[in-house]
Amino acid sequence: MSRGAMLSRQTKETDISVILELDGSGNASVETGIGFFDHMLDAFSRHGFFDLSLTCHGDLNVDGHHSVEDCGIVLGKAIKSALGDKKGIRRYGYFLLPMDEALVACAVDLSGRPYYVSDATFTAPMVGEFDTQLVNEFFYSISYAAEMNLHFTVLRGNNDHHIIEAMFKSFAKALDMAVSIDPRIEGVLSTKGSL
Repeated sequence: MSRGAMLSRQTKETDISVILELDGSGNASVETGIGFFDHMLDAFSRHGFFDLSLTCHGDLNVDGHHSVEDCGIVLGKAIKSALGDKKGIRRYGYFLLPMDEALVACAVDLSGRPYYVSDATFTAPMVGEFDTQLVNEFFYSISYAAEMNLHFTVLRGNNDHHIIEAMFKSFAKALDMAVSIDPRIEGVLSTKGSL
């Protein structure tokens, strides 16, 4: 059974289309107009083994904020939609990922309750054409649109490129674990009986 979603969202600021397959092989086709962001979404797809097709036409003449934030919203909604009733999923996922001198921990709970926590801070205002302030905007948007708890702890690192890349990759690995099916789980993994 395929666990996928196809969504689009159009506003005066952005026009976004997403196709997501949770049980994929890591194939990505991403075009947002922001090179480093494309690179990060490709890494998310590849390391989480998610098939992802995402296009975003945004008001980059203003800046990248609307594009990055809205991509987080649409991708988060796609994750939620692809999960369906969440029966059999492990629900929790975590990963500790090294990227050269950077070390980042990510934890995910697909609880149906949105919450975002991160201690990530950056010293450079930009990585390529990507505003580093948008890292937390993106992950906040994903966590709320997907209705997940999402936590990051940056244990070490001084290169912003490495820290950000470790965040995207650790999120991919943690989410891959959380969405995976465990045959021991009957229904959903909750004492409430629903997620």
